[in-house]
Amino acid sequence: MRARVGSPAVRRGSIVRITVYGVVVGILASLVAVLIPWLPTSASEEMDRIEFTFWFTTVICIGVFSIVAAVIVYSVLKFRAHPDDDRDGPPIHGHTALEIYWTAIPAVLVTAISVVSAIVLAKNDDAGPNPLRIAVTAQQFAWSFEYPGEDPVRSGSLVLPVRQSVKLTLRSLDVIHSFWIPEMGQKSDAVPGVETTLVLTPTRVGSYTLMCTELCGLGHATMRARVQVVERKDYNAFLQREAAGGGQDENDGEAVFASAGCGGCHAFEPAGTDAEVGPSLDDVAARAEATGVAADDFIRQSIVDPDAVVAQGYQPGVMPKTYESSLSDEQLDALVQYLGGNE
Repeated sequence: MRARVGSPAVRRGSIVRITVYGVVVGILASLVAVLIPWLPTSASEEMDRIEFTFWFTTVICIGVFSIVAAVIVYSVLKFRAHPDDDRDGPPIHGHTALEIYWTAIPAVLVTAISVVSAIVLAKNDDAGPNPLRIAVTAQQFAWSFEYPGEDPVRSGSLVLPVRQSVKLTLRSLDVIHSFWIPEMGQKSDAVPGVETTLVLTPTRVGSYTLMCTELCGLGHATMRARVQVVERKDYNAFLQREAAGGGQDENDGEAVFASAGCGGCHAFEPAGTDAEVGPSLDDVAARAEATGVAADDFIRQSIVDPDAVVAQGYQPGVMPKTYESSLSDEQLDALVQYLGGNE
């Protein structure tokens, strides 16, 4: 004898089927979430918190998706119309209790996500009582860093001590840039005329890549810098070496070429770069001779006033005009000598 539609037995059977469908969908969705490496391996405390928020939200989403997908699958299989059935469907009335449930439960879940996110944002912005402070300068298309000390150290690469809270102060000399190290999670814009901050607490020694994630011009894709997380003793040794002139940023044209980001736009064989955003620098002496200007003067003018003479086939207004202020006289001299082949 068949159970009547709407009887307890039928309802129990429907709930069992929906539960089975939900479990299957949940398992499949969980496998997709777990087996695919959606995020880079964490290398900072801030990234650990971001990952927690990500997975907290993902678990909730998988649960909601499983329930909705199970009901849809059950409804399609149970209530589908046969090909020759052209009748109107039966009238359906609202279910007040069900509407309360599907309004209240998502509201609670969204509130939970908001609370967790707010806590993580607050913690990730807290540098603690005594953070290491590093000034970060962005310009088309390079990053530079200034480390604290009696004699501030400047470098084209970012070196961080492991397990030390670091507060970065970001500024831009030209357009909006965006600071992001994927393994460390935190991201912040560098805005002209505004100082922004970012907190990082590295947890893993290794090499990483800093990239700009704000479209900032033709050389945007090449605006990257090396990030090195080291033990504290190695960090102190780096500062001592740079302070003693080991980095040679002031007098070494090759180091200035790299730290100023010239290789992101120009091909220059001695530096091993092959970018084509701007003209090749391998024939800069020949172009200087064609203009009737001494090579060193031509190179210097091209750096500080790049639109004065624009190479054929290239547009004015592409190369930034900030190098006269961002480079010291010593760095500018070293770069001119390096590009002119006089080092």
